[in-house]
Amino acid sequence: MNLPLFPTPAHAVPRVEGRAKVTGAARYASDVRLPRTAYAYLVTSRIGRGAVQAFELTSARAVPGVLDILTHETVGDAIPQRPSLYAGGYLADSVRPLGSAEVAHWGQPVAMVLAETFEAAREAAGRVGVSCDEAPTAVAIDAGTVQKLEPMTITTGDVAAAFSAAPVTVDARYSTPTQHQNPMELFATQCVWDGDRLTVHEPSQYLNNVKFGLADQLGIEPDRIRVVSTYVGGAFGAKGFLTQRTALVALAARRLGRPVVLVPTREQGFTLSGYRAETRHHVELAADRDGRLTAMRHEGWELTSRADTLAMGAASMTARLYACPNISVRVNAVAADRSTPGFMRAPGEMPYGFALESALDELAVKLAMDPVELRRVNDTLTDPVGGLPYTSRSLMRCFDEAAAAFGWAARSPEPGSMTDGDWRVGWGCAAAFYPTYAGASAARVRLTADGRVHVASAGHELGQGMTTMMAQVAAEELGVSVDRVAVAIGDSDLPPAIVAGGSSSTASVAPAIMAACAAIRRRLDAATPAAVIPAMEASGMGAVEELAEIRPHGVAPDGMRALYRGQAGPAGGVHLPDRVQFALGAQFVEVRVHALTHEIRVPRAVGAFACGRIINPRTAHSQLVGGMIWGIGSALFEATEIDERNGAYINANLAEYLLPVNADIGDVQAIMVPEEDSAVNAAGVKGVGEIGVVGVAAAIANAVYHATGRRVRDLPIRIEHVL
Repeated sequence: MNLPLFPTPAHAVPRVEGRAKVTGAARYASDVRLPRTAYAYLVTSRIGRGAVQAFELTSARAVPGVLDILTHETVGDAIPQRPSLYAGGYLADSVRPLGSAEVAHWGQPVAMVLAETFEAAREAAGRVGVSCDEAPTAVAIDAGTVQKLEPMTITTGDVAAAFSAAPVTVDARYSTPTQHQNPMELFATQCVWDGDRLTVHEPSQYLNNVKFGLADQLGIEPDRIRVVSTYVGGAFGAKGFLTQRTALVALAARRLGRPVVLVPTREQGFTLSGYRAETRHHVELAADRDGRLTAMRHEGWELTSRADTLAMGAASMTARLYACPNISVRVNAVAADRSTPGFMRAPGEMPYGFALESALDELAVKLAMDPVELRRVNDTLTDPVGGLPYTSRSLMRCFDEAAAAFGWAARSPEPGSMTDGDWRVGWGCAAAFYPTYAGASAARVRLTADGRVHVASAGHELGQGMTTMMAQVAAEELGVSVDRVAVAIGDSDLPPAIVAGGSSSTASVAPAIMAACAAIRRRLDAATPAAVIPAMEASGMGAVEELAEIRPHGVAPDGMRALYRGQAGPAGGVHLPDRVQFALGAQFVEVRVHALTHEIRVPRAVGAFACGRIINPRTAHSQLVGGMIWGIGSALFEATEIDERNGAYINANLAEYLLPVNADIGDVQAIMVPEEDSAVNAAGVKGVGEIGVVGVAAAIANAVYHATGRRVRDLPIRIEHVL
């Protein structure tokens, strides 16, 4: 790749779509204006489990402008049952709303009102009467049905013997709550038919998944569907895969013979898509007197729905983070009467990392050892489970750089020994980790005689800087300035790209762009990017265009075909036969707990991250700092509150779902540690979108202990925990 390994400030290219966003020129799914649009509004269940007995629709139909009301009585089998993503299908969950009278969870759609205006649809929805037969519910993780997931079980060595012989052990339990992504843009869907062709405007992290999954639901050919998602107003996993709402809107549009738009409320969004499930963890560590780990057990429990068995299972990653000869990890799914969870920024790494890195701090206390040094003596260049090498591993370099920037050497190790007036001061640290993934992707690049470049891929601009990256890579590879590059993105008619998840977008799409540009250079016989434009001028051609497809290491032989049918997943991390590959980092935080009010503040945080090649330090810095702030929110604020009688979400809005605001965030510093890793992918990038979240909660919990002497093992940490 022609970008330097360590970019200069000149490579901090401003977002190419930035002006459109700040001026309002950018159009999101619900901004599209179509003639004769009808408006949809959902009616959702107010019970946790049971069945609809009857509807009272007279009052709702009397609202002026009402066009139709869809229920299971009118929809029935028009949308057939299909498997979820986790069972080989396309859908984020397999619960089929309006497919039967059954209610599987609170918030499940039971009716959809269609009207001439949004206001009429909303009023009529409020008048829909629903009589239900309510069944007993079990919604809490402690009341669900436990299923041990054998494929996620790992055992090496003799764990029991190692624990029996160990002079120092830790045995602790940790928990994390349900959390919701709450992207600023709601889950809008707009469908319009033109004869037998359907266009869908919907925020999506995986266009081809929506296209092919929807075709399967509607019983039409995929090439009859176009999905457009030029801009996505935040997603964080919530918009990763096809949800059941899209087929309902498409069906409604076909019934009415006109476009239909649905913009669910924020409360409805809490159950229309996936979320971070609550987890429980039991971590046991054994070490010798020098701090070297001799045994580790980590068992996790993750809540899931009764319809779909889903678990992130990140114990497979915590098991490989440090050198340890005897390891036992297992994962359990706990089925309850809840909607199916899903992916949320660092979906498994955040909760599992919180448990492990908190336990390591407890071990450091027992050993009277500096927490950084404990990690140093357990650093490893090989995977302790399978003995495979890391492609690169800069964990301790991250710890050293972050510690120096933070001033860790001035830390007094005794809990409660650091104060500033009425404030008890605590310093804590933790490791950050995220697997490096890449997936099959395609890109088309065209160079025209006027020296302009057009690059196209059905990637996804979620705000992470995908459009800018695509322009920057093409510009560098063909020797032009970024302002000479036009990017087409967010349209399923373009060459397909992998899901924008798992921090894999750049690692997947950048190599495809590079390959297409290399093909153009070969056609022009241009040895270097600087030679491309002169060679183009000499060729006399009007345009040169190349399509490139790439299948990264570890992707199955049929991975490219899977990409073209919307079922390709990224490969990498711990799932390769010959190596493991991770981005790694270190998080340091200062916590202050007021001696009188017990309020908890985080005045400063420093993170250092080794993420391979950084293509654009401006957008990478934004991702890392944003992730660290998210981690502060996860540690101190975020929790979806649940009524355990029926599974209702009590704080399903931005007024009551606690998030950090500017006043809660002090100085946040992200350090990008130079790291070269040519093995992970052709671009040498590891991804920065999620690693910034990981480790922050543990570092804060460890700092709270250092400040107060109280070990808090359950998130979020609030005033009542330090009284």
